[in-house]
Amino acid sequence: MSTPENLQYTKEHEWVRIEGDVAVVGITQFAADALGDVVYVDLPKAGKAITAGAIVGEAESTKSVGELFAPVTGEVVEANQAVIDSPELVNSDPYGAGWLFSVKVESLGELISADAYAALIAE
Repeated sequence: MSTPENLQYTKEHEWVRIEGDVAVVGITQFAADALGDVVYVDLPKAGKAITAGAIVGEAESTKSVGELFAPVTGEVVEANQAVIDSPELVNSDPYGAGWLFSVKVESLGELISADAYAALIAE
């Protein structure tokens, strides 16, 4: 299973890519596989203030609904319209075109390394 080294992760199966003062957020391949075929995503809107650890949206699949947690505190810059229009991108390219939203970071939540995340999902 892919766990890109250049990303940070949460124990709730989100990934974070820091680009200056902006964090790009998505769900991991492990989470996408566990959900199954994603058919709908509810993402936070641009301008919304979010707090690390809070529920900020959901991903619905043919078999379940998964809550999306904020990995950082800050203001949402953008929701990925491509994923809203084509939720299957979460399954086909979770670390690329399937990213979910970006946030202007005020503070980071509890993030772990790729190695720590790989160990977590191996349990």
